Amino acid sequence: MRVGGVEHWPRHIVRDYTPAPRRRTTGSGGGGRPTGAGDQVPREQLPARVAQLLDADPALIAADVTDRLGVHRNTAQAALTALRAQRMADVMEQHAATAAQAAAMLGYPAGQIRRAGVRAEAVLRGRQVRPYLGAVAQALHARGWTTADTPPAVQHPEDDLCVAALVLDAPAAPAPALVWSERHGWRTATSRRHPLGKGAAWPEPGDGVRHLATGTTPDPTDLVKALAG
Repeated sequence: MRVGGVEHWPRHIVRDYTPAPRRRTTGSGGGGRPTGAGDQVPREQLPARVAQLLDADPALIAADVTDRLGVHRNTAQAALTALRAQRMADVMEQHAATAAQAAAMLGYPAGQIRRAGVRAEAVLRGRQVRPYLGAVAQALHARGWTTADTPPAVQHPEDDLCVAALVLDAPAAPAPALVWSERHGWRTATSRRHPLGKGAAWPEPGDGVRHLATGTTPDPTDLVKALAG
């Protein structure tokens, strides 16, 4: 079933496959998971499980997710915000709607969508910049610095921020990786495994970090020249 162009699970499937509320135990602080317990749902399964709950109840809150799935409150809130934002962005894109209009079309209470609305707008910006990031990836690949030429995934370390990382995995690459931020532009990174760094903070130049080219979306050719220089 689709609402506003967004796919939803039928209610009978949700009833059949969503676990019953978790039994509250001593030491849990009145609800949710027991104190000190780890998340009960693997991270890669969480979006689909939260989607089932949100399909059944558009007014779902993080505490409900914690009770039903046994995950930390912060984990539940992050998953719920990200899912609402993705669905709102789909509706905003398809119907040229505002975040508030998209939330209303999806049945989300107005008091619960402030963060999701901010993130939905960032999701749309990330989709719009994807062709540019793809052009950069192709330019780096043509220069022989990457083994792949596909655009990197846009990430949102903050609800209102788009960033992306390109790993330069060829032996002749002049840096381990590149990081793009919609606020700052491009820089080199010293780690292929964790190019964004803690919290995706933007470091000052030095210790292997270089700020590249000018502006937030320089021409890919200019970026390659700056990196080679």
